Amino acid sequence: MDYVDALPADPSAWILELGCGTGATGELALRLGKCSRYSGIELVPDAAETARSRLTEVVIGDVEELELPWPSSCFDALIMSEVLEHLRDPWMVLRRLHRVLKPGALVFASTPNVAHREIVTMLLRGRWELADSGPMDRTHLRWFTPTTLASAFADAGYVVDDVTSLGPLGPGSRVVDTILRGRCRYLWHRQIDLRAHVPDAERTGGP
Repeated sequence: MDYVDALPADPSAWILELGCGTGATGELALRLGKCSRYSGIELVPDAAETARSRLTEVVIGDVEELELPWPSSCFDALIMSEVLEHLRDPWMVLRRLHRVLKPGALVFASTPNVAHREIVTMLLRGRWELADSGPMDRTHLRWFTPTTLASAFADAGYVVDDVTSLGPLGPGSRVVDTILRGRCRYLWHRQIDLRAHVPDAERTGGP
């Protein structure tokens, strides 16, 4: 798991994952000594019950309606993998979660890229076709490009460190990317990988 690998080894750290599923990511982080406490928020009760046997704690429910049970500035890192696209108001959620993160806390997020060339081609043909899985999953409520995802985090008070593809480009994509000198690299990103942190300076507020 790339996000677990990117976490510093800190036996005292406390990590929060939004959409923790069955707890596999947190279990690995705990086992590798990346943290001493790992909390999750999970909407699906069956998955959450499994996660409770693996993580320090799991809060079951809709993050957009939950009263967050943690004090301000308590978490050292936040992981959000393939979650933001399922939220009604991801911008509000980013602001709410910001308050429970320590200054300097690391943030990892991924989401499908609506600017991928296959989706752009579909739009050029005058179509918007949802699917049972993938970037056009019919359960998605919001879509992001690399630029709009970065803006969402920046507007919520995070410092965006890097926005790139989740996983390497394929051989053909690398050739075209080289020819274009990286100017349209976002067209080959199926998944967006964003890394950010909470600034050490005065924290921004939010509802």
